[in-house]
Amino acid sequence: MKFFAIPLLAAALTSALPVEFESNVAEVSIRQTIYDTRNDLVLGSSSNCPQAIFIFARASTEPGNIGISAGPNVAGQLARSLNVWVQGVGGPYTADLPSNFLPGGTSIFAINEAKRLFTLAHTKCPNTPIVAGGYSQGTAVMSGSISGLSSTIRNQIKGVVLFGYTQNAQNNGGIPNFPSNKLRVYCGIADAVCYGTLFILPDHFGYTDESLGVAPAFLKQQIAGA
Repeated sequence: MKFFAIPLLAAALTSALPVEFESNVAEVSIRQTIYDTRNDLVLGSSSNCPQAIFIFARASTEPGNIGISAGPNVAGQLARSLNVWVQGVGGPYTADLPSNFLPGGTSIFAINEAKRLFTLAHTKCPNTPIVAGGYSQGTAVMSGSISGLSSTIRNQIKGVVLFGYTQNAQNNGGIPNFPSNKLRVYCGIADAVCYGTLFILPDHFGYTDESLGVAPAFLKQQIAGA
């Protein structure tokens, strides 16, 4: 991977949010409060499993554990037609900037936390379809965790959506040990992180349409076919 100046990465990731969240400070505050943290899986009972479980890893610097952009967008669309548990990857995954420069694009602690959540989903609800997603550094969390799961748990994961996949070039557009037909990668044509760099350009913040449209539609299709 080619690395570019950390100050540029920090400035871009810290200041740039999807346009819909920049226009109204009050709306930002409300939506952060409502949407940035979800722990349905952790709090849910194995005696009352949902139709699907959605696990999401947010982008660097996003608040809570699912963030305020792609995560809540996908979760909201799934919830329109499904009884779904939404679970963000938090705790050891702090979504800090320096971890982007580690091998694999994130920390081993973040990867292990995501693996723990996938394992928890399997333990609590072994017959419930699992779907997952990640944005920016969160894509590295998903790739690193899913590729290291047992085949039994990987088989329970029916679909994964990745936005601005930071390991796209390194992993040849896929997730190691995971079927390509269960994966959709959304990379803007000018999103440089998808080409093996950490150079942040405006396209890296342009996944609103995909996270509200084709991505949740794909996951719903995968859940229906499970």
